[in-house]
Amino acid sequence: MRVLLFTGKGGVGKTTTASATALRCADLGHRTLVLSTDAAHSLADVFDVSLGGRPTAITDHLDGQQVDSRARLEAAWTEIRTYLASLLRWAGVSAIEAEELALLPGLEELFALTDLVEHAKAYDVVVVDCAATAETLRLLSLPDVLTWWIDRLFPVGRQVTSLIAPLVRQISAIPVAEPSVFDAVSRMAASLAGVRALLTDHDVTSVRLVVNAERVVVAEARRMFTYLALFGYSVDTVITNRLLPAAVTDAWFDGWRDVQARQLSLIDEAFAPVPVLRVELVASEPVGLDQLRSFAASVYGETEPSARPYTGDVLGLRRQGEDLVLVLPLPLASRDDVGLVRRGDELFVTLGPYRRAVLLPDALRTKRAVDAVVRHGALEVVFADV
Repeated sequence: MRVLLFTGKGGVGKTTTASATALRCADLGHRTLVLSTDAAHSLADVFDVSLGGRPTAITDHLDGQQVDSRARLEAAWTEIRTYLASLLRWAGVSAIEAEELALLPGLEELFALTDLVEHAKAYDVVVVDCAATAETLRLLSLPDVLTWWIDRLFPVGRQVTSLIAPLVRQISAIPVAEPSVFDAVSRMAASLAGVRALLTDHDVTSVRLVVNAERVVVAEARRMFTYLALFGYSVDTVITNRLLPAAVTDAWFDGWRDVQARQLSLIDEAFAPVPVLRVELVASEPVGLDQLRSFAASVYGETEPSARPYTGDVLGLRRQGEDLVLVLPLPLASRDDVGLVRRGDELFVTLGPYRRAVLLPDALRTKRAVDAVVRHGALEVVFADV
């Protein structure tokens, strides 16, 4: 069972690469599903077929799906949203604004992934055409963030509500959450936990970054590479797409070729030791099965596209004399980029606009963090006896 997530800046060829990968897997006999969580939904255009909200046969061993994220959201969030909207209306917010405010940013995209757990059981390979990098990062960070809040606030909120609800109803018109709201939160928490577990299982799930050899694209991919590591996602391949073919010798392209050569050197250095695949610009738009097969051959050659070409630790622990060192890979980050706060059994790591709560292993919970350094692409936090 393999889950491959493809992401990259808009326009780099992400959907084409994901589609070609899925087709190659199917041609090799793997039961394969390719699905799109991108609101643009160009997956059907690439295959030149009609796709909807349920898996639809494209060719032998290959199904396609353009996830109806709105329908998934309505099924999972309606009761919670109704309560939040009533609470906002009670606070004086207009009905329309209350309905909008009761929908947390990113939830629609997040629930597009809730089918993944079941799909991963039904197929050998699931290829996900994600949205552009910024949206994908928000999507992949939400299970971690929301699960953290639900784990801490949900049990307390349910207990407090059951105790004070009768009194509140007698003295105030403030809406009180019914048990069905907490049941909905419980179901959502279970769904998020399943998605999170699947996406961070490195034996199953890998992220593949698609880039062009352009400065702005590479800079965004480098940031994405670091942020994905923060949340524990494994990048096993970088695919550099649309390189000028050697056969193009016109002097008009010399400047472009020089730019690509410089960026290729940066890509090889920045993403090492993750393998970097190089794909030349094709003469026509890869649309339809035949052209996608040709494109897949140019990407993977004779290799197995579902294989894991690179594996790396995400969270490590090593001994340093009498101390223990917690190691969190943060490729391309510097010490100035990283913030650390220890609260109880958790270490909060901040990187740019993102924050992750790392639950400390049992061996570290009775120790004190005494030093931290970023070197060799990893954050190292030293813990000593109190």
